[in-house]
Amino acid sequence: MPKSEIHARPWCPFCSQIISKPREPDIRKIGEFSTGSCTNCGAVYTCDPTGFNVGAAMVDCLVHACNDNWELAWDLLPEIDYLTDQIDKYDEITNQVVDVGNLDGRAVRGVLFFVRMLGDFTKIAEKHGQPNSGFMIGPISGPSIAIEIEPARDPKRIKKKADKAVVQAMVESLDIDGLVDLALDDLKTIRFIQRLLFTPDTAIRWKTAFIFGKVCARLSTRKPGAVSDVLHRLFAACSDSASTNWGAIEAIGSIISERPDIFGTFTRYLFNYLGDRADLPATLWALGAIAKSRPDLIRKTPFYGLLDFLNDDDSLIRGLTLRIFGHVQAKEAKQTIKNLQNDNAILTIYEEGKPVSTTIAELATEAIRLIEH
Repeated sequence: MPKSEIHARPWCPFCSQIISKPREPDIRKIGEFSTGSCTNCGAVYTCDPTGFNVGAAMVDCLVHACNDNWELAWDLLPEIDYLTDQIDKYDEITNQVVDVGNLDGRAVRGVLFFVRMLGDFTKIAEKHGQPNSGFMIGPISGPSIAIEIEPARDPKRIKKKADKAVVQAMVESLDIDGLVDLALDDLKTIRFIQRLLFTPDTAIRWKTAFIFGKVCARLSTRKPGAVSDVLHRLFAACSDSASTNWGAIEAIGSIISERPDIFGTFTRYLFNYLGDRADLPATLWALGAIAKSRPDLIRKTPFYGLLDFLNDDDSLIRGLTLRIFGHVQAKEAKQTIKNLQNDNAILTIYEEGKPVSTTIAELATEAIRLIEH
């Protein structure tokens, strides 16, 4: 394919869902842009077809996300109440993103600007003392996780360049603070961490996946788009049959479990890997990690298809499945879980990057405790 023809349908930068073409509002106002919303995560977007009015498009998008409540829009704080992102080189005529910025001899400069609320719109409006007209835009509702916004770095600082050897040393020493600092200066830090996942050494792989999740969680408070790109790359690695995906699924689970408020909508894609026996343990672990921080995200998926794994011949598969059902408080599986309380098979599950030795009986007892809690 000629380079000038490389193009793709537009997608939501927060959840990767393909989005529809922005539409003109029913009642058009002067200077108003065409808008749309992601059907998956609720992000709102506006289109500036020229690329010269991005500031105005940003304001219009935020106001639209607030149901045209200008006063509330000006009260909201970026990265505390909402996140923003954008996609460049968008062609409104053909509804395509053109990588090279040229299509059929004409320049493509359009911009799609996105706003996604961090939590329930009703609660955000109430926090700022504004009336809510019933319009809600934001991520899947569920229990919130206290997120501390990463402090802004001194803009006059001398930015550091990421180096593979330095990043590896930081990972080995669990220097999460240093990795976050370096990632904010140079996003190549994230790529270097990702490369460390691809090792046959199980201990190093799990340790790296844990650190990856912690670093991406903090980075996402300042650069959520960069972390979204990481998830896209990890999922691509999992889907590429010609390459190894060591550590990719574990890293996906670690990242989503740390920031389910932003990336929880990626959870459903993990179910695609349950049919591959080689990927099954990592996939079940990832679902269990997400279930621990946001059980509602798992309950909204077809998780009952996991019931058969409670009777699997592999004790690791049984144990990882017990971990999921305990966190989601699956009362429907209670009797099957009770039957495993006499199973003394020994297994090792990694928690926070460290191996934890346990038994099926212990995991079943803990699952019952969580279900009856």
